[in-house]
Amino acid sequence: MEDATIEQSTKYKEFILQFLDKFKAGIGLLALVIVMSFLSDRFLTLPNMLNIFRQVSIMGIMAVGMTMVIIAQGIDLSVGSILALSGAVTAGMMAGDTSIVLAVLIGLAVGTGLGLFNGLMISKAKLPDFIVTLAMMSIARGLTLVYTGGRPISGFDPVFRSIGGGRVGRVPIPAIIFAVILVIGYLVLTKTTFGRYIYAVGGNQKAARLAGINTDRIKIMVYAISGLLSAASGVILTSRLNSAQPTAGVAYELDVIAMVVLGGTSLIGGKGSVGGTLIGALIIGVLNNSLNLLGVASFYQEVAKGLVILVAVLLDSLQHRD
Repeated sequence: MEDATIEQSTKYKEFILQFLDKFKAGIGLLALVIVMSFLSDRFLTLPNMLNIFRQVSIMGIMAVGMTMVIIAQGIDLSVGSILALSGAVTAGMMAGDTSIVLAVLIGLAVGTGLGLFNGLMISKAKLPDFIVTLAMMSIARGLTLVYTGGRPISGFDPVFRSIGGGRVGRVPIPAIIFAVILVIGYLVLTKTTFGRYIYAVGGNQKAARLAGINTDRIKIMVYAISGLLSAASGVILTSRLNSAQPTAGVAYELDVIAMVVLGGTSLIGGKGSVGGTLIGALIIGVLNNSLNLLGVASFYQEVAKGLVILVAVLLDSLQHRD
């Protein structure tokens, strides 16, 4: 009887631990929302909620691509610079009387091409992903400054400006685009062979290769997707600001990686989800919004954000420690 009670107690504890591990990001977000609802009466208003979704949408779109990269046991530090260059190219094309559709497609192609180059260098040349994407961060930023001459490109057609600044009803268009990309990312990772291969490569690349998976192709594709989604964010940001800024996207990679890690994607690869990334994006968005509502100086906001990232990485490290 006593043994049965001990066994039942052990199973109960294991269930609680598994539940907390699986839903810790959601629990953290819920706790943050509850605390802020008491600290500010403006927090739980519809305009503020829509504002949070609008703010996180641009980085959240990039975070979907970063999720795939990190699940495949990679990292991409170039997303912010690719965003800037793709946005600048799109703006430059429109300034040269190129149609909006063609300009946007060219901007997306630029981002995809740079991501593809990252993937080729990592998979074929066998260079460390950290070094390759760090170099691309500098290259793309430099190309942006060269292309723009260090000056903003501004003044666009109202149709283009509606991409980043328009609404459907009361819902911002960037938030709708983010939602669509989240759904596509979820379906790719959970319902396709390609998605299963991403998890396999991140879990054990050598075993995946022995199982017949073309690991190089998977790596190339996830970096190309990351580049594409960074370019999409660049187009949206350019539209929202009505200007392509040479310094756009500086340090965005830090927030994007934070969103992914806070959402439960493991930095050692093989584990993660787009749903978790959404939670991570909302945590960053709610945190930034909360600190603004409370009147906290921007310097302290960076400290708070850094501490949150550090705690998330520490928890991930402890979870996978032998």
